[in-house]
Amino acid sequence: MKSENEYIGDDKFKKFLEHYACPMPLEVVKMRFAGAVCSPNGDLRPTDVIASLWPNNNAPRLETKAEAELFFKFFMGLWDEMLHLVMLNSVSLERIEKKDDLKEVCKRRHDELEHGFIEGFWGGLSELKIPAYIAQIIDSLSELADVYKTLEQKIRPEQENKPIFDALISCDKAANKSVHFVIEQYALPHIEELKHSERKGN
Repeated sequence: MKSENEYIGDDKFKKFLEHYACPMPLEVVKMRFAGAVCSPNGDLRPTDVIASLWPNNNAPRLETKAEAELFFKFFMGLWDEMLHLVMLNSVSLERIEKKDDLKEVCKRRHDELEHGFIEGFWGGLSELKIPAYIAQIIDSLSELADVYKTLEQKIRPEQENKPIFDALISCDKAANKSVHFVIEQYALPHIEELKHSERKGN
């Protein structure tokens, strides 16, 4: 599936988020969009998800029509990029390295799952009509997010943290496997069902 809006790339998009004082880092934004693409909330629009990135849905004030067009073009480029990855079932947490700040990794991982994919999937609703086993997988992702928080508290800069690093790798594998399961077993069939309904309606 070819994107209608070309993604400007991670480095430029990070600067774009900084320019508009977005409180969410790019990694969390990506997972929020991925979760939203998978969401069963049929009323959820990309503009709703974009607004949700700022506190109280207070997206930045855009001064001109040209600025607004560019603002949404850049965001829709990322949206289409994440839709493409969902269609390929290639949404994954970025690989961590031993040299990384493990405390920061743990914090980011929690946010990628809890404030990213899970919040995106719920799409602003507290209840969704989804199969029980999918709800259980989403709950397991929330539990994994809490595990990352626990690991963060166990890290001591002055100590050897290889066990923490190994635990992070295991958690990442479990999180990726769960996200892939949700996409394969629910999101992709749901997207195909919506496409079929649209074709019948035309």
